[in-house]
Amino acid sequence: MKLNVQKLKETLKYLESKQRELKKQNQNDTRSLESMIKYLKKDMMEQHDLSDHHQLIKQEIKDTETFIENVKNIIKINSLNHFLL
Repeated sequence: MKLNVQKLKETLKYLESKQRELKKQNQNDTRSLESMIKYLKKDMMEQHDLSDHHQLIKQEIKDTETFIENVKNIIKINSLNHFLL
């Protein structure tokens, strides 16, 4: 399945903004933000079939920073492939 890189980039930007927001919250009640981030990552996995593009991404989904880096790599690789085709 072809990856919609542009849509994935937009979703990633949103995830990154929520992650920054979560970091700023410190000790405040962050459950709703954490739930949103968890849902967003799961949705990204399903919408873009990310496990087809990165074998370990499913195991690393709990660590949002690692997940973000993996998605960036998927975008980079698929952007390059797009130009090579």
